[in-house]
Amino acid sequence: MKPIPSIAEGPGPKTGGPAESADVPPELEGARLDAAAARLFPAYSRVRLQGWIEQGALTRNGAPATRTREPVHGGDRLVLVAAAAPAAADAPQEIPLDVVYADAALAIINKPPGLIVHPGAGAPDGTLQNALLHRFPQTAQLPRAGLVHRLDKDTSGLLVVALSLPAYTSLVAAMAARRIRREYDALVNGVVVAGGTVDAPVGRDPHNRLRMAVVEGGRRAVTHYRVQERFRFHTLLRVRLETGRTHQIRVHMASLRHPVVGDSVYGGNVVRGVGMDAGLRGALKAFPRQALHARELALRHPDHGEELQFTVEPPEDMQALLRLLRETGTREAGGGRP
Repeated sequence: MKPIPSIAEGPGPKTGGPAESADVPPELEGARLDAAAARLFPAYSRVRLQGWIEQGALTRNGAPATRTREPVHGGDRLVLVAAAAPAAADAPQEIPLDVVYADAALAIINKPPGLIVHPGAGAPDGTLQNALLHRFPQTAQLPRAGLVHRLDKDTSGLLVVALSLPAYTSLVAAMAARRIRREYDALVNGVVVAGGTVDAPVGRDPHNRLRMAVVEGGRRAVTHYRVQERFRFHTLLRVRLETGRTHQIRVHMASLRHPVVGDSVYGGNVVRGVGMDAGLRGALKAFPRQALHARELALRHPDHGEELQFTVEPPEDMQALLRLLRETGTREAGGGRP
């Protein structure tokens, strides 16, 4: 089992904030330091971790480790002190947020499509992280402004954000242990016969480093899906994530030859259907993003353990497309739970 990173309460030398530590498991023997760090500290991107390694913010067995390519060994102790991010990334910005729920420990955010979650290359600010720093200033003291997981830029829906260090530690552990349930609405190309499960490893596409793919040696990825509604040429699925790999739903649906509608990266923006209504065809071609929405989020409250469950409907662009699909003909739904 992959170890869960712990957060030490003592101050770190670079920021005065908490340090995170994790032991390298046997299965990562010989892996690059930056790759191992990305596995062990999932709250941070590999690019961000590479920068911190080069700045000396990561120690290995008590000694600074500054070479991203150096191999690690099973049992190595890695300690990360999150270095300061660029000023723009840390800047609070008044960006509207749809806050579904908030208390002293956590907030549930309904992210609109088009909003990037974390600052990165090409998007130094104007992100959900900047919005959180403005709306919840206490998140400035937490890794990644309290964000426990992420959604792709053009995926809409629910995200959980920690508002305290104990809550962050608890929620990161719950996510790693698969105790946070996430369900999505996914409109896919083609008529899906029945629900099922995809258990196929996901990793970087060896032929295109900007994409992910089902690849031998990738990280285990498990996606459950069931049919909600069938149309003449499309299917609305309810998808439940058991793991949370980059682009997991999009990659798995494409591997079934049912890519998510509008997904230009994985082939979902190709419109096919003999005799398709012209209005529908035009709407599908014009749909500007993948038709994927994080509909439901369920978790135990990190302070008192009460079960919390939240549901939000898809945004209007996806709702309008579904209405048009229904107007042009549906098939009997079914398939049941996997």
